[in-house]
Amino acid sequence: MNNMQSVFCAVLVSVGLLGCASNRHSPSVGVDLDGKVQSTLQLLGQLPLPPGAIIRADQSLIIGAGDNWVGRVVLDVGRDFDAAYRFFLETYPAQGWAVVSAVRGKNSFMVMTRQERTATIEMMDGGMLGSSFSMTMAPRNAAVLMPKKP
Repeated sequence: MNNMQSVFCAVLVSVGLLGCASNRHSPSVGVDLDGKVQSTLQLLGQLPLPPGAIIRADQSLIIGAGDNWVGRVVLDVGRDFDAAYRFFLETYPAQGWAVVSAVRGKNSFMVMTRQERTATIEMMDGGMLGSSFSMTMAPRNAAVLMPKKP
């Protein structure tokens, strides 16, 4: 019976690891109204992403396309949180984005502006489980409507 338990445990661990691996590398692509697959360039325009970043389509909401999109993009950037953080902090200002604020910690935030757009990047360091980055893109001077009291 001990041998049977060992085999059962090994199968469970293998299935669990395969499940993690398949979720981590699942394809994340956009599809336009005609059913054609869109590339990252079509979706996000000239906005660079860290090398190896995967867009989590099921957690993202992209309205529009190209350089004028708005919404939220969730990225899986792998295990190297520091490299991804540096990528945003170095690459975006080199492309004309001004850093408004940056907070570094286990949960980090950056706010950047360029022309009439604001990018807010939230970064969660997941350690060995991988890191998740969320980028929200919005118009810079959007009218803010205050909710009315009922």
